[in-house]
Amino acid sequence: MKNYITALCMAFAITLPHAAHAQTVTPPAVPPGLEVPEGNHAFLLGHGVGTQNYVCAPTDKVGHVAFTLFTPQATLFSDDQLQLTTHFFSPNPDEGGVVRVTWEDSTDTSIVWAKLITASTDPGFVDPNAVAWLTLQRVGSRVGPTGGNTLAVTTFVQRVNTEGGLAPAEGCEALPDVGKKAFIPYTADYIFYKRN
Repeated sequence: MKNYITALCMAFAITLPHAAHAQTVTPPAVPPGLEVPEGNHAFLLGHGVGTQNYVCAPTDKVGHVAFTLFTPQATLFSDDQLQLTTHFFSPNPDEGGVVRVTWEDSTDTSIVWAKLITASTDPGFVDPNAVAWLTLQRVGSRVGPTGGNTLAVTTFVQRVNTEGGLAPAEGCEALPDVGKKAFIPYTADYIFYKRN
């Protein structure tokens, strides 16, 4: 009987984190070209709060500099303000260490890496003072150490409903500015998709 109760408790411990993420997600309308291909459905929505982090760096044009994104840094929350994931850039082991946009589940530590497919600043959808809306495709994933796969099943991610986050218009005008950093607050909704 004791073994049965122990096994039952372990089963609950393993399944409860996944139940905490159970959502019914209805994706918003998006600009043309940002649609996720048929055969995928939204399973997770996170409200992201954080910063878009820029560094002043030389451009391809000799003698010119511009702010360049070096990483986002955000936490995604549920409608109930429960922490769902963290969001950043990191090396993707499935591509030999190519640095990609990354999300890590806050409960089971499963991870997904994605690459940009399309971006839009369509004024019918996107605030002109906000970062673009995006559709990204998975290029790598890992299950958590106990087998959790909340994010490992992701096929696509959309970033929508953005506010803020644009690179500063000032502070990176000349070579002496190289290396200056700017951490710009932003919010966005992230929608995660998996295969039907």
